[in-house]
Amino acid sequence: MTISKKLAITSALLGVMALGVAASMPQQQQGPPPKAENLKVLPKNISHRDLDRIMDTWAASLGVHCNFCHARNEQTNKMDFASDAKPEKTVARHMFQMAAKINKKYFKAEKDSLGMVMESAVNCNTCHRGSAHPEIKVPQR
Repeated sequence: MTISKKLAITSALLGVMALGVAASMPQQQQGPPPKAENLKVLPKNISHRDLDRIMDTWAASLGVHCNFCHARNEQTNKMDFASDAKPEKTVARHMFQMAAKINKKYFKAEKDSLGMVMESAVNCNTCHRGSAHPEIKVPQR
């Protein structure tokens, strides 16, 4: 193989590697993340990162995706996170409040500066264990 072929092949491989590295790097966002709207049980001053973390935890605990509780805007074809169109979102709020009350009353859970429970003994996964509708088992006699 001639030197020019080796150089061309080496250059091509390096170019492919550079494209791969560039594609795997996180993209920079344009401006600040969108401000959360219609928060009723979570702190209104919660950061976008903390809100995403909480939503990801809830979704994993129920084995669902965002569209389980959040409606899609038909005009923009994007998720409308502020919408209360789906009853599952209201149920999630009630369940969050229930768990917070249980933790406060029975486990003396304290809140952080945002008003979020710092340590919890009861959370979504306690009952759901990855299922949107946990099975109710009645003990056999």
